[in-house]
Amino acid sequence: MKAGTNMKIAGKTMYVFVLLTITMVMRLAGNTSSVLVMTVGNSSVLTCPLKGNMTMLTWKIMPKAGGPCTLVYRVDTNVTHRTTCSDNINWTFRAGLPPALEIRQVGTAQEGNYSCEAATTEGNFVTRYHLIVLAPPRLSLSCDEQGSPVCEAAAGKPPAQLSWVPEGSSTAEEKCHDNGTVTVLSKFTACSTSVTNVTTCMVSHPAGNWSQTIACCPSEKTNTNIFLYACIITCVLVIITLLAVIYYFSLHSDRPCHKTKPPEIAPVHSQQDDTMEVEPYTTYVQKENVIYNSVSDLTVGQNLPQDQCPGT
Repeated sequence: MKAGTNMKIAGKTMYVFVLLTITMVMRLAGNTSSVLVMTVGNSSVLTCPLKGNMTMLTWKIMPKAGGPCTLVYRVDTNVTHRTTCSDNINWTFRAGLPPALEIRQVGTAQEGNYSCEAATTEGNFVTRYHLIVLAPPRLSLSCDEQGSPVCEAAAGKPPAQLSWVPEGSSTAEEKCHDNGTVTVLSKFTACSTSVTNVTTCMVSHPAGNWSQTIACCPSEKTNTNIFLYACIITCVLVIITLLAVIYYFSLHSDRPCHKTKPPEIAPVHSQQDDTMEVEPYTTYVQKENVIYNSVSDLTVGQNLPQDQCPGT
């Protein structure tokens, strides 16, 4: 409630400040025009005070956008004439009152200076108006990809003032349009989850005050995005590692292989083998000696010559 009251006070203060500023500037410039403030889409009737009997009435309009416009009414002929005026600007005739200028569904293009020149039997009278058209901004509140509240006051004239509840740091930027309106974009950057995740955007403007509330901080989407980015980075690193390993092995597999011939090993000649080879010969010699000794003994016993054998 307190925030809403403060917002209304701020809007009214801004409205009064705009009017006082415009009035002061015009008076300093020697212009005694009356300031008329209208909101886009509204209608109004501009009158031309006069004295005496009117003979001719002329409205001269100098809008900020487009060329000058002139409307003339002659009482004697009851004829009206207009040049290069928009369709929503025309005469209005009321019983018992002089003709007046009616502006229907005013737009920012109709902002400018309006001058009424009345010719009467008592002289000429001039009345001037300075028309200011207010364009209320279109308020929208959303959450960006990082989970921060973003408040937009689009196509406002003058630019809207944005504030946040709870109070915190924010960034704002303005974008000017060709029709004189301004879009204000504010991003709420200070988000403390220990306090609350609900934020309110309040818009203060001479044409009115608005507010919207949204809950988007902290954002689950932010955590999901961080996890997704981490998975992607991990997969990329794994793929790069595999490619490096494959490249390394393919690089070394292209070199010719030279098989080394194992050295010839000489057979080991053991003493046991020599013994096995000598033993048959030794056995044979021993047998021969035994036979020879037997024959010798037999010959000596019979007194035979050793060259003769028994029975020969």
